[in-house]
Amino acid sequence: MFGRPKPVVFESYGRRRSRWRLPRWLLLLIGGIVVGAAGVIVLQERYLPPRLSADASAELRGAFEQADTDRTRLKTELAQALKQLETETAEKSRLSEVLASQRASAELLRDDLAAVVAAMPPDPRGGSVEVRAGRFTSQGSVLNYNIVLQRDRNDGKPLTGVVQLIVAGESERGTPTTLSLKPIALSMGGHAVVRGSQPLPEGFKPRQTTVQVLDRAAGKALGMRVMLVQ
Repeated sequence: MFGRPKPVVFESYGRRRSRWRLPRWLLLLIGGIVVGAAGVIVLQERYLPPRLSADASAELRGAFEQADTDRTRLKTELAQALKQLETETAEKSRLSEVLASQRASAELLRDDLAAVVAAMPPDPRGGSVEVRAGRFTSQGSVLNYNIVLQRDRNDGKPLTGVVQLIVAGESERGTPTTLSLKPIALSMGGHAVVRGSQPLPEGFKPRQTTVQVLDRAAGKALGMRVMLVQ
């Protein structure tokens, strides 16, 4: 109670200097950063998809690169397919033009053939089908033939039947022989050219051929003509 008295300090400016504190604006800024970071963490944990691990990220990156590679490959294949389609379209157009030209040429040839057939001498025997011309040649044991036929009238419907060749000549021993060859199927409009070959017996020498046009095998005769074998 009666101890040594304590010294009394007087400030020169009349008040005690306060301890240093952070500015208010800095405290608000730090608080805002903390609150924002916490909000981001809470939002990511509760509402956003979970973050990928390193392995999952690598797998996802690999899948993306593979998809990009496939996209590039498919783009290249599409370009090639389009180019091939363009080439095939051009080729189809060219073939169509060639076909049209060939059809026109064939039609012209048919017209020319019809004019030639009409200018040939008539069949002296007449008939509903005339044998206007023919050529028969013998080569070894084969008879080659080219026969031109014409209908006396053409109603637009094809005529069907057979052509029967009867060959007269001599056998290998010199005996007169007549052979009936295999019937030839026939379908014609206004005119027709029948060509081909048929075998003959060994040593047989043909002299002449009778051309018979029948409505069917061993049927009604529509025309006939006898011609020499050259």
